[in-house]
Amino acid sequence: MPKLKIKKGDIVAVITGTDKGKTGKVIQVFPKLRRVVVEGINVRKRHLRPRKSGDKGQTVEFFMPIHSSNVMLVDEEGKTVRHDDRIKT
Repeated sequence: MPKLKIKKGDIVAVITGTDKGKTGKVIQVFPKLRRVVVEGINVRKRHLRPRKSGDKGQTVEFFMPIHSSNVMLVDEEGKTVRHDDRIKT
């Protein structure tokens, strides 16, 4: 299995899908599933029912993972970077 070259904290741009063109910071990485969670990308809503009587239910937004092949690294200037040209920090 090839190594996942995107790490937590990297800035990435989405290259395919509904959020194409957006950029965000990688929050979480799942190397075995080859998926990443990017801040502000692939947002879903979950409606939660009230826990106790008298409480109100709530709507919670959270970020779903996307496949690592759908994102590309971005450098500090906003240009996309190939994995070979990755900047060492």
